[in-house]
Amino acid sequence: MNVLKPHLQTTIATLLATNTSHRQIERVTGIDRKTIRTYAKRIEELKANSLGVATGTPDQIPPPRPPAQVKLTTSTCEPHREFIEAQLRFKRNYMAIYQDLVDTHGFTGAYNSVKRFCGGLCKHEPEQFDRLEFAPGEEAQVDYGEGALTRVPGSERFRKPRLFVMTLRYSRRSFRRVVWKSSQQTWARLHEEAWAYFGGACRYVVLDNLKEGVIKPDLYEPQLNAVYGATLKHYGVVGDPARVRDPNRKGTVEHAIGHTQATALKGRRFESIEEQNQHLEHWETKWAAQRIHGSERRQVQAMFQEEKPHLLPLPLLGMQYFTEAQYTVNDDSCVRVDHSSYAARPAAIGSRVLVRLFARRLEIRELKTQALLRAHDRASRPATVVLPMNERVFNPSRETQRILSQAKAIGAATHKLCETLFEREGRVGQRKMWGIVGLVRRYPRRLINSACDMAMSEGVYSYGHVKTLTERLMEDALALLDTPTPSEGSLTQSHALIRVGNDYADLFTLGAQQSAILASTQTTTQAPTRPQTQAEATL
Repeated sequence: MNVLKPHLQTTIATLLATNTSHRQIERVTGIDRKTIRTYAKRIEELKANSLGVATGTPDQIPPPRPPAQVKLTTSTCEPHREFIEAQLRFKRNYMAIYQDLVDTHGFTGAYNSVKRFCGGLCKHEPEQFDRLEFAPGEEAQVDYGEGALTRVPGSERFRKPRLFVMTLRYSRRSFRRVVWKSSQQTWARLHEEAWAYFGGACRYVVLDNLKEGVIKPDLYEPQLNAVYGATLKHYGVVGDPARVRDPNRKGTVEHAIGHTQATALKGRRFESIEEQNQHLEHWETKWAAQRIHGSERRQVQAMFQEEKPHLLPLPLLGMQYFTEAQYTVNDDSCVRVDHSSYAARPAAIGSRVLVRLFARRLEIRELKTQALLRAHDRASRPATVVLPMNERVFNPSRETQRILSQAKAIGAATHKLCETLFEREGRVGQRKMWGIVGLVRRYPRRLINSACDMAMSEGVYSYGHVKTLTERLMEDALALLDTPTPSEGSLTQSHALIRVGNDYADLFTLGAQQSAILASTQTTTQAPTRPQTQAEATL
């Protein structure tokens, strides 16, 4: 038999004494009728066994305890209620109100009295949360958290990776993965893995305003990341970023992250990312999916089986990831990407365009509207020009005139070669022309002009060929300078202008004698008043 508390036993005895039915007692007290019936029998047994049965004495059940006498006291702050309420409307703190009461109103009570009185006046309304209900396959919520400590590859250090969680709002089934680093492509790839894990995609996804997903937060028109937006469009999903500093909008995934950290990862260490992901998948399948959800009172896996048929079917091909960059359309109506030129019409010359680089192709889009202008297969080798002949520009520009003037300064053959290149290729050939005239910074003009003449005679109009010929001519010129000349042989010993050695010996002896006589004459004939000059000594 259930043992009720004494006050409930007294209540049952009092109601039974007034001939109240068991059903009505159940309705009033909330106690099951079987329990009431048991206590009624027990009361009857006590009455039969008591000494006062024949004389009709009252039963032995003690009467109910009288209510306690509550002594009401008046707060010392009550005379100042109006002043205190006015100060509270000004958002003043309790200590400031207490100080003013002491200074201006002669208050003699303690600060705690003011604190208790003000606390009773301030009514804090509880924060209201509206519980949202969603249809199966309608919404999923995603967010990042922190995983468990994991060993950094190639070191002895442990660090917490990033924990990605996607939770289906209807069934609360979750997908969990940890990664070391996050990026635009990583964020989108994790979404793909989650949808593949669930076997379908939801109608829309609620995310935080992180940079991998949202570039510019806005309540009405948020600007999504290009890669992430293209991934959502590929799977037919609508992105719904939550408002800034409003985590309650995605409270389901917030709770899932906390549940994962507190239950699956608390106090654990892993040797690798793969080991932690395997543990998370095992824990989700065996424990998290098999639990009974607190608010729904149903098993998560059972709700997921109901939701799975309502998920969007996955496309046959996965997302093709890309990178974006801005380029300027050159005067040859092309954009230069990775040392190759691609046609950009109808984009205007000099305008900025957006180029999306895929693994094997690229797309040229308008910068503002991102409308597709051109699409090309990526060139397999550098210096490739992907431009049809009917789109090439052959009218000379100011840049063309500048190149031709520099070529003319090098030589006639160089000028002729550059003119021929422009006539054949149009403005696309200006890059080759710039390369030819730029050789003057390293090689003499005469050699460059000779190389251009040789290239035209061979019928090869190419910057690479001209450069090769110029280098060859330069090597030949340097080799010629290193060759010794015939004048650098042995010295000539006999000639009509060369006299015999005795004549040179007599000449040197005569000169030495004349120098000695001149020196002795200068010493003996010096005047005391002024020094004698060399001319006077000679006279």
